[in-house]
Amino acid sequence: MPHLSVIVYGPNTQGYLNELLGSLETRPLPDTEVIVAAVGEWARETAEGHAPETVVVPLPEGTGDAAARAAGAARASGRWLHFVRAKDGLPAGAPRLIAERTAELGDTADVLLLDHVTSTWQTAAAPSRDGRLLAGAGRTDLALADAADLLRLTPLLGTRVLRAAFWRAQQEHLGTDDEPRAAQAALLRAGRVACLNQVAYDHRTLRPQSLPPPAAADRLALVGRHESLLALAADRRAVHAVLYELMVRDLIRTFAREEMPEAVAREFFRRASLAAVRHRPEGHRRPAGLEGVRHALLEEGAYARYRAFQAVNHTRRAARKAVRTRKRRIGAKLRDQRYRRALDRPVDPELAVFAAYWDRGVACNPAAVAAKLAELAPHIRRVWVVSKANAALLPPGTDHVIPGTPRYWETLATAGYLTNNVNFPNAVVKRPGAIHLQTHHGTPLKRMGLDQMAHPAAAKGMDFAALMNRVDKWDYSVSANSHSTRMWERAYPARFTSLDHGYPRNDVFYSATAADVRAARERLGIAPGRRAVLYAPTHRDYEAGFTPRIDLAALSDRLGEDTVLLVRAHYFYGGAASPLTGLRRSGRIVDVSSYDPVEELCLAADALVTDYSSIMFDYANLDRPIVIHADDWETYRTTRGVYFDLMAEAPGPVARTQEELTEILTSGAWHDENAAKARAAFRARFCEYDDGRAAERVVRRVFLGEPERALPPVLPLDARTPAPTPEEAGA
Repeated sequence: MPHLSVIVYGPNTQGYLNELLGSLETRPLPDTEVIVAAVGEWARETAEGHAPETVVVPLPEGTGDAAARAAGAARASGRWLHFVRAKDGLPAGAPRLIAERTAELGDTADVLLLDHVTSTWQTAAAPSRDGRLLAGAGRTDLALADAADLLRLTPLLGTRVLRAAFWRAQQEHLGTDDEPRAAQAALLRAGRVACLNQVAYDHRTLRPQSLPPPAAADRLALVGRHESLLALAADRRAVHAVLYELMVRDLIRTFAREEMPEAVAREFFRRASLAAVRHRPEGHRRPAGLEGVRHALLEEGAYARYRAFQAVNHTRRAARKAVRTRKRRIGAKLRDQRYRRALDRPVDPELAVFAAYWDRGVACNPAAVAAKLAELAPHIRRVWVVSKANAALLPPGTDHVIPGTPRYWETLATAGYLTNNVNFPNAVVKRPGAIHLQTHHGTPLKRMGLDQMAHPAAAKGMDFAALMNRVDKWDYSVSANSHSTRMWERAYPARFTSLDHGYPRNDVFYSATAADVRAARERLGIAPGRRAVLYAPTHRDYEAGFTPRIDLAALSDRLGEDTVLLVRAHYFYGGAASPLTGLRRSGRIVDVSSYDPVEELCLAADALVTDYSSIMFDYANLDRPIVIHADDWETYRTTRGVYFDLMAEAPGPVARTQEELTEILTSGAWHDENAAKARAAFRARFCEYDDGRAAERVVRRVFLGEPERALPPVLPLDARTPAPTPEEAGA
């Protein structure tokens, strides 16, 4: 008997069913069955053309969603049911993730909540905002009354996996064609709910112009939907309060954004007003500002005044937009004039500009190059580009410019050297005689540059023509290994020269002493004799923000008092790792998201736990244990694209679940002979040019003009001596 039944239902709208069923066939689905409740001949023919083990339930054209779901569920034998609309998608590996999580739950919960991405006719796999709510709920099943904010999750039935017995008992409330109502009713009728804070559903919204226009009855039914849901929560004050807030917000937005005939608009507003008054909780306070005014006008039923209020707001917004546009144009014109005048001045061969991570400060490869430049060529002035917000964090005496200021444009226009680990703005002109050095900031596992074009989630918002115009300005591209060299030349096809010299930021891993390691641990508050594990997950294009993919508190408890977890969120999230709040336990969990430099965290850590972050390639220089936590590898590989199979070439043990990760870290597998062999092979491939003298080679070649044959040679791997481990350092 299968554990999970994936029930695909509905017509083959715009041909998406074939894509969905194809994705389900790409990997084996243990303990999972696929049932297709195919509405119409096209859906039936499409479903029958797929894997023979797929169960097809043919249904006549025009069968509603509720009837199709019921027909599919009637043929299902799994303990849990996942209803997937034929137009939607499932990321690679999603059924496996769901099956594993529901197996953990057993019969303790009725509903499992999932995260999702959204695809449209223009974009693919845009992240939702549900991740933080799911992360906040944790992995323990709970009653909705204790987590009423879960009602704020996007109301999609595909992100609710239902226990089969619960579905059969609640069909009266869940058997509706109104999907948002069914999705919310599933939460309201559940005894207990659980969460899976991972993307396991792709919600596809079709182009509105390809669909029939909404009928007046559909709009008016929206009020009835919310009132029926409120009736299911009449005896739960916290739940009722959240539902009321969601109702008023939804009704106001629908009224404001959808075009309706005048008669329909008046009737909609009247019904919405009555519902807002009838169901208002005792002690309810309206929101502040303009939203509060909208609430008040709705409750008063003041249709004419609301329309007048809308007109005034539209006029005000249009005026503000016009003023902002005019200011931007004037500012851009003045900037362009200053920059053009500065471009008439000669290039200064003794002026070098450095920037890192979109002007965050002195960091990464540019910082290591600048430090070595000060040692070998002190006559070359070094100026950093730093954002206004980060200027106060610079080391004392650092010469810097703020983006957009007159000195900023003058400096960029006249500098003989421009070094960055990303790219300078499009407006920067590549002058004859000026040298542009691209250091990069990681080794590419994920696809980069033009290779992202086949992966819309990664390429969202990218202007590839503008990207290549920036790349064409590069004179040199720094590389840490031949894999990177080949991938940079593929992803950024241009005439730059590859510098196979190693990453300058990694020099510290060979120059640091035992005293440096001890000092780093002392600054982090790691007591002597304690094991420090650095957990550094990467950014995911299909997630809106950082949410730890493991239960940090539970892991810390299992690892015990002698282990400290150093948790670092990806820099895309600005160090604001709010899900970590409240997890610090006697110094055993430390949020180091804002701690710089990251190289110091590596020196302090006995081991690294990561997923797909490029930090693994840098940390491997230390020849210390690395554990890969790859709970969503299939989803990441499919949506982001990768250059090699990390599962086959991992730098150490691979965990696919938190239980496996805990077992690795508690059993000794993290540092056993097999782990050492995997790490050695990984180092040989990806630490190819790193030996502690990368910055020197870069400075001598780029800034001092020395020929490559005169540079310090790269030491063989067995001749390199990494910094001592914390144990060796007596820490």
